[in-house]
Amino acid sequence: METLIPTINRLQEVFLTVGAEVIQLPQIVVVGSQSSGKSSVLESLVGRDFLPRGTGIVTRRPLVLQLVNVAPLQERQKIENGNGVKQNAQISHPGVKAEEWGTFLHCKNQIFADFQDIRREIEAETERNLGDNKGISPEPIYLKIFSPKVLNLTLVDLPGITKVPVGDQPEDIEAQVQEMILSFISNPNCLILTVSPANSDLATSDALKLAREVDTDGRRTLLVVSKLDLMDAGTDALEVLLGRVIPVRLGIIGVVNRSQHDINTQKSLVDSTRDEQAFLQRHYPSLASRAGSRYLAKTLSRLLMHHIRDCLPQLKTRVTVLTAQYQARLNGYGQPVEDHSATLLQIVTKFASDYCNTIEGTARYIQTSELCGGARICYIFHETFGRTLQSIDPLGGLTELDILTAIRNATGPRPALFVPEVSFELLVKRQIKRLEEPSMRCVELVHEELQRIIQHCSSYSTQELLRFPKLHDSIVEVVTGLLRKRLPITNEMVHHLVSIELAYINTKHPDFTDAAQVSASVNSQQAEALDGGKRWKNEKVAEERVSAAGFGSPSKGQSINLLDTAVPVSRKLSAKEQRDCEIIQRLIKCYFLIVRKSIQDSVPKTVMHFLVNFVKEHLQSELVGKLYKQSLLQELLIESQDTAQQRTEVAQMLEALQKANNIISEIRETHLW
Repeated sequence: METLIPTINRLQEVFLTVGAEVIQLPQIVVVGSQSSGKSSVLESLVGRDFLPRGTGIVTRRPLVLQLVNVAPLQERQKIENGNGVKQNAQISHPGVKAEEWGTFLHCKNQIFADFQDIRREIEAETERNLGDNKGISPEPIYLKIFSPKVLNLTLVDLPGITKVPVGDQPEDIEAQVQEMILSFISNPNCLILTVSPANSDLATSDALKLAREVDTDGRRTLLVVSKLDLMDAGTDALEVLLGRVIPVRLGIIGVVNRSQHDINTQKSLVDSTRDEQAFLQRHYPSLASRAGSRYLAKTLSRLLMHHIRDCLPQLKTRVTVLTAQYQARLNGYGQPVEDHSATLLQIVTKFASDYCNTIEGTARYIQTSELCGGARICYIFHETFGRTLQSIDPLGGLTELDILTAIRNATGPRPALFVPEVSFELLVKRQIKRLEEPSMRCVELVHEELQRIIQHCSSYSTQELLRFPKLHDSIVEVVTGLLRKRLPITNEMVHHLVSIELAYINTKHPDFTDAAQVSASVNSQQAEALDGGKRWKNEKVAEERVSAAGFGSPSKGQSINLLDTAVPVSRKLSAKEQRDCEIIQRLIKCYFLIVRKSIQDSVPKTVMHFLVNFVKEHLQSELVGKLYKQSLLQELLIESQDTAQQRTEVAQMLEALQKANNIISEIRETHLW
């Protein structure tokens, strides 16, 4: 099991190279309030002074600390020279002449043998990222320390929990720190090392409170009670260390930190550890073997190894699933272009095929949220256009006064014995003309749908177009140009359909009712409605109304004014006028319905022939003719920066996952126990 922690460290290094956290690796996260003794606890685990110190928030970025146990320098040199006998000793950074040293991820191949330099580099890297104010950042600093005195461990030191902002810190600094801490300890694969001073009430420990928010049953939490030597005289932490105050499932370990005087006088950690053991023996003899920095290090190493063992099956599954997902994503981006001619023809042919299939309703990607392509064109023809024509009243906008005026204008100075044919033709043309506007609108709607199909095919069916933005724009431009070129031709043909109907009013159409029959029918209906007495009464009433309106016999002294001879709007029509109006109305309605039926049938056929089918048949040849040119191939097949960058990132992540899979595969079942 000793190999598990180095294995996790190797996995962590693999994923750090791609700057992603898709895998939640097991690690120990250290949480505590300011001045709780976190830094002292970490330095006691390392056995060296290396962390920045000061007032306020000193740790302003997470510090991922990997402790790597190596053989002593003398033994390493023997092994490097081939004279050693301890063949299983870990050799890191061959040629390093230091007993202990550190490396940073952001400082490639640089060895820090002086731990004061490590402290200064942590401060410098923090300021490079945040400046010299007191702000915080969730971006970690990665530090690896090699020493024969440490146990293999992976620790994450987080900023101390604060209450009051200082310096340039924002007002919500407390919320920011807590949010950062929760983002780390929410990882179910991490162990939570909470640090609380013995001279404060554990019931009010902010570290324990945050740990319980994400680890309600306490399976991942370990408590370190620091500063045991600073308790008031006559008191001790025995009840706390025994778990009788607040039980913690992974255990409670007491430690004695170095005092500020020890730090100022540069008291060595070796001496501090010796004094710590002496203090524990004097004050907590029954717990001395289960307390102190050395015991804490062993406990953490043991807990982490067991935790890694428990998380390993899930970790293997996660890596396998992600490998398959990223491989599929990489395949989706396609391979770099080698044969430009073949690639262009392939993309153009596929787009043209998808475009035509969308019209025919055979596309691979069929929408379920709205009508698209041929289905929408069908809806336009039979629902939008058809219903619009059906809603047009054959006599709409045509009044009886219009009809009578047309009849009189068609007869000249002589009263008409019969309904003039000219008046019928004049009025029916006026009504037929009303069919042109919805017909032209039908062409416009179909043209808009054909334009929409371009984007539909670009988004759903041709992934390659997303790789080559210039080719995408060029294809859109060519198809749009073809549609734009066919639009006026189709509009002209539809206009001609209406003009053809207006050019010749075919009163001999087999479906048109003969005018004589209409006249006889109207006369018959009027004869049945009016008997002799009613006819006389109506005529008498009509004479009285005419007389009352001033058209009776002039009295003496009156002159007759015959200049205003227009048909009065408000007066009642005579029987003959009523008959003539009804005859004209019936004839107009009958002929209009014939023409409307013809237009409703011929306009969709015209649109399909001159616009839809023409585009389908000529689309591919138009694209090839405009785009397949040697001078354009290189330019059109330039990948977008986003696609190229995403392919690179996905390829790097896939490589990292494959390395991780190989590392995990090296672990045998026998290593887990």
